Amino acid sequence: MTDDALPTTRRGLLLTGGALAAIPAVARAATDHGAENVAEAPVADSAGAEERVSPFGSRQAGILTPRPANGLVAAFHVVADDPAALERMLRRLTERMVFLTRGGPVPDSDPKLPPPDSGILGPVVRPDALTITVGFGASLFDDRPWLAPLKPRVLSRMTKFRNDALDADLCHGDLVLQFCAHTQDTVVHALRDILKNLPDQLVLKWAQTGNVPVIPRQSDAAPESARNLLGFRDGSANPDSSDAALMDRVVWVGPDNAEPDWATGGSYMAVRIIRNLVERWDRAPLGEQERFIGRVKMSGAPLDRPNGTEDMVPDFAADPDGAITPLDAHIRLANPRTPETESSLMLRRPFNYVNGVLKNGQLDQGLLFIAWQADLERAFVTVQHRLTGEPLEEYLKPVGGGYFYAPPGFADDRDYLGRTLIAAITPTSQSSSQSPQPVLAPK
Repeated sequence: MTDDALPTTRRGLLLTGGALAAIPAVARAATDHGAENVAEAPVADSAGAEERVSPFGSRQAGILTPRPANGLVAAFHVVADDPAALERMLRRLTERMVFLTRGGPVPDSDPKLPPPDSGILGPVVRPDALTITVGFGASLFDDRPWLAPLKPRVLSRMTKFRNDALDADLCHGDLVLQFCAHTQDTVVHALRDILKNLPDQLVLKWAQTGNVPVIPRQSDAAPESARNLLGFRDGSANPDSSDAALMDRVVWVGPDNAEPDWATGGSYMAVRIIRNLVERWDRAPLGEQERFIGRVKMSGAPLDRPNGTEDMVPDFAADPDGAITPLDAHIRLANPRTPETESSLMLRRPFNYVNGVLKNGQLDQGLLFIAWQADLERAFVTVQHRLTGEPLEEYLKPVGGGYFYAPPGFADDRDYLGRTLIAAITPTSQSSSQSPQPVLAPK
């Protein structure tokens, strides 16, 4: 949970929420994100099962793509002892990504064999705006000497911060997949498809589902950020994902980031499974909750503009002693809004999660925090250090997650995700990358 923004409003041109999603059977390119901000709440009656988000493009879908109602993050151990095995896994994974995001009829079943599909979506797989975003963990490089020289510059294992209670079984991974779609069945189906088709090379380590509340359609109303399970809007002051120049600076790795050449066009992903101590939070006075966050709970307005909207930016310079917005309020620590801290912006794309009840009888609920940035150390890690010791820690307990690097995208059916990495390993791979083999959906 962070509150990052430039000292301007977070939205430019606004469209009616879900306008693109309401157009059935239209493929949206991975780089075509309209003017929707990724943290805006999904709008009721705007989602279509036939909506497609193309997996093709110079950058991966699922990062700037407007966030749908459901998400799932799954981390894996990768079984690949040499470059050829890694390339094989990436090609097979790409094949499944292309089919699942495109949709189509499920292959016929032989009663004497296991069915080729789980069947939970019926005889036809609908695209449902599914995106599958791939990230590489530090261990993928650290555990393979032939890959270690190509490790992204600031990719590392997620360290334990002071308030963390990390469960080793819920942390890290060689590879991560982020699934996002309108319905939970679609993301669950996609995960099961990957597990079924790549069992010899991808071994599931941990997974966490999540969702964001769908809000009623309101005419002439400005888009709203979705609420988290603390009851506050999570996404207020998020950098404007429709601003391409801003995203090039905040999210995408470019030549100036001093990363390996293969990584240009990618992005760092920070994932945190943050349990909310909701029973304790629900007993805290409203005024205390708002001071801890730094915003009005119902409207999302900053405390120094209590009758305003969540789009308004607090003026910390006019409140140097924290008389209105406490100096240790979450939004003030996360983004002091000074020229010196502008470099720590990141793009948040989180989901809420509900896992049932813990053994101690408390609710297991919280935030599946996901943030994208061009420099992991300069953005998420720096912000997290600023948040250390904040009063809100009393109500939060991070228990899992990890850091990953999402490589650049892939061009078309003849290309595959991760080709630039494979091409950087050996001259043979470089040669084959110039004439990629077709990646076709099963018939």
